[in-house]
Amino acid sequence: MRPFFVRRQIAVYLALLFGAFGLLAAGWHSRGFSDAYVENVFPLWTESYGRLTGLFPFSVGEFLLVFQVLFVVLATVFGIAALFPLVRRRFGRGLRKFYRAFAREMLFVVWIMILNCFLLYHTSPLPDRFFPESRATGDYTVEEVLLLYNRTARACNELSGQMERDGQGRILYSERSAFGEEAPAGALLGETHMQDTARQAVSALSSEIGQLSGYYPRPKALLSSDFMCQQYMLGYYFPFSMEANYNDVAYVMNLPVSMCHELSHLKGFIYEDEANFLGYLACIRSSDRVFAYSGYLSVLGYLWQDLVKAADARPEELKEAVEKLGFTELDPQVAEDDVFVLPEEWERINGKALVKTETVKAAADTFIDTNLKVNGVRDGKISYSRVVRLLLEYERRKG
Repeated sequence: MRPFFVRRQIAVYLALLFGAFGLLAAGWHSRGFSDAYVENVFPLWTESYGRLTGLFPFSVGEFLLVFQVLFVVLATVFGIAALFPLVRRRFGRGLRKFYRAFAREMLFVVWIMILNCFLLYHTSPLPDRFFPESRATGDYTVEEVLLLYNRTARACNELSGQMERDGQGRILYSERSAFGEEAPAGALLGETHMQDTARQAVSALSSEIGQLSGYYPRPKALLSSDFMCQQYMLGYYFPFSMEANYNDVAYVMNLPVSMCHELSHLKGFIYEDEANFLGYLACIRSSDRVFAYSGYLSVLGYLWQDLVKAADARPEELKEAVEKLGFTELDPQVAEDDVFVLPEEWERINGKALVKTETVKAAADTFIDTNLKVNGVRDGKISYSRVVRLLLEYERRKG
């Protein structure tokens, strides 16, 4: 009876494993299938499991990730120990129970990652679904990029002067900086208010992009934010906990757009360029001026990079565009506001780091790039910069 029971268990595990990869194969070969899944099934996970994990004030996913790493380490150690006959004789039954639990847990992880992450990489691009009319008008011109850059730079210059700052010129998230001169001076707003504003800002886009409707859990700061700084990461979406997580050690101007970016992942927008675009759009439409400034700052660098590329590839076209439209110079304060982490935080992080930041960043870049390419994003991490094309497509739609 026992061998039959074991064989039946193995058969069930294999059936579930092949079923999971069969689902992924269906999504890989049919965008229509993936689109239908994201539209009709994926929201259930946020509305149910996301509500459950949202009850906890800390990142459940962060603890699950640590647990998973420890589980894999134990499985490796036990596997090596099991090579010795004495260990197998004395602990054989316990090892079998452990590996059955390990197999079930790994199978669960495979299903979760496919349902809440990998399938999402095979949906139709956001513009094809929500503003396809902007895609039928050919390539984008250098003039269009310069026009958008100038508009963004002017917005940054204006908003920079409206921020409340401390004695060192650093931005305070206060009612004055967020809502204007009519607000009482010196009233600091906390991260909880910022988290709720992010939820409202992304949800407000649902009238235009229906996929963004529904429940949003509150974004959560990670305990491992120092380590995230070493990776130069501002946020994480954890598929196995349906949470939006962010790096709260980063400078305050990164936080609003990072929260909105990660929340958009919870609605099935897994591509980084699309999340960048939605984070930007949610922020600049917010009545909170710190959010607006954060949104404009988040795309300023990408636009500048495209202008630099244009200067190399099409210098005459760029020259003509500048002669026609002019070029908006950035206020020096904007450059100071556009910082990832404050110097004193870097000093603290690097002073206690077990691994050099350069090593951590290189490993993180390799992992992210590989993960994106495995999921069909051919240009890997470079795809983050495709947000400029989405911005231009959206501008054409408005025009």
